[in-house]
Order: sequence, then C-alpha cells, then structure tokens
Amino acid sequence: QLQASGGGLVQAGGSLRLSCAASGRFSSSDVVGWFRQAPGMEREFVAARWRSGTPVYADSVKGRFTISRDSAKNTVYLQMNSLKPGDTAVYYCAADSRLILSSIRTALAYDYWGQGTLVTVSS
Repeated sequence: QLQASGGGLVQAGGSLRLSCAASGRFSSSDVVGWFRQAPGMEREFVAARWRSGTPVYADSVKGRFTISRDSAKNTVYLQMNSLKPGDTAVYYCAADSRLILSSIRTALAYDYWGQGTLVTVSS
C-alpha cells in the first residue's frame, strides 16, 4: 500500500514537499511516479523515478519539481518549488514493478496507487 501526504494550501511561488510512503518496502524494481488530477480534468503525469534512479518529468514541472527517494525511510518525495495556480490538483503517487520505460508517463501502467493529497495554490 502507498500513502501520499504533504499537500496543503500555499501561495503562488511557494513550495511544498509531498511524501509517498510504502507500507512494505519499495523494491529495486519498483518504478514510482507522481500524477495529478485537477477538477474536471484527466489524471496527468507529473514525475517518476526510473529503476536506475533517473528522474523523468513532465515539461510543465521541469525545473520546478524534484523527485527523490530516501531508502532508509522507504519514502519517495516530490519537492515542488515555484508553485503556480495551475499546479492545483489532487496528487497521487503510484508504483509498479513491471512497468516498461515507454509507459512511465501512462497512469494505466501503474498497478499500485496511494489515496491522493490535495495541493491548492492561490494566486
């Protein structure tokens, strides 16, 4: 099971750090990703961490968001800086051990999902 946390209300230009904790341990084969869904919109890819540790980002967040992993805490983080009102959404973390690289941005490719955490960015 995955549990996402760290959402909240922040002003534009501010920062938040989201956490994705696994009830077990993230294995070396797990690909962990972050997605978001704004009201009335489809779920969209935000960032993911490939098995090698290489991060992959959506163009809309590149240079502002950073995905990282703390193996000791069994947690994957999404550091979000320079937040914009357009970043407002429910953020979900997801994981999958069999995902292929070409599907890393595809929500349907991930089998395990956290419950979501709401991020609201005010202007």
